[in-house]
Amino acid sequence: MTHILVVEDDHRIASFIAKGLGAEGYGVSVAPNTEKAMGIFAAGESDLSLVLLDLGLPGADGLDLLGRIRRRNTTVPVLIVTARQGTADTIAGLDAGANDYITKPFAFDELLARIRAALRNAGQETSSVLTVDDLSFDLITKQANRAGRSLDLSPREWSLLEMFMRNPNQILSRVQILNRVWNYGFDPESNIVDVYVGYLRRKLNLPGLPRLIQTVRGVGYRLVPR
Repeated sequence: MTHILVVEDDHRIASFIAKGLGAEGYGVSVAPNTEKAMGIFAAGESDLSLVLLDLGLPGADGLDLLGRIRRRNTTVPVLIVTARQGTADTIAGLDAGANDYITKPFAFDELLARIRAALRNAGQETSSVLTVDDLSFDLITKQANRAGRSLDLSPREWSLLEMFMRNPNQILSRVQILNRVWNYGFDPESNIVDVYVGYLRRKLNLPGLPRLIQTVRGVGYRLVPR
């Protein structure tokens, strides 16, 4: 499992990020300050895939923590997530060894995209094409195919398909799907997830081929390869 360390002293923001990343299937550890972060980092360094780092931490500054991380590990991706928006702060962060820099407030989908990019650059997710069974989806061109036949999908259906293909055989709850695809923007009681899963399912269910998306009654959905 991809394991992300979130270093953020604002409990509300840390909880929001941790909840969203957890819904995406990432393992998450949260640290409110540099000392706690270094303790987690030292204990699980070999298992950490990425660090999300706030700069405005109590006690030692986030740039100090970044320096300490880089002295121990030069390859783990570090993304700065901060309210500091000045060019000088961005340059200082990147020069100190950060891989990327995103300012608050941010769109959660953008944060996820930057995480995926950082993991790709670190040697993970090296291909832009997801493949499950006879189904393929190019993350760059947004071209989806099943058994060699092109599928005409809407942007929302692209996001749904990507989520299912990244988590084959895993049961995805309606809340998980809502948080990822609609970015917390809809009432959890809405039936919009069921509606769009229905749209996607009908496009995937080509004649003569087995159905891929299975309903788990009372829980959600999962993509089940043959």
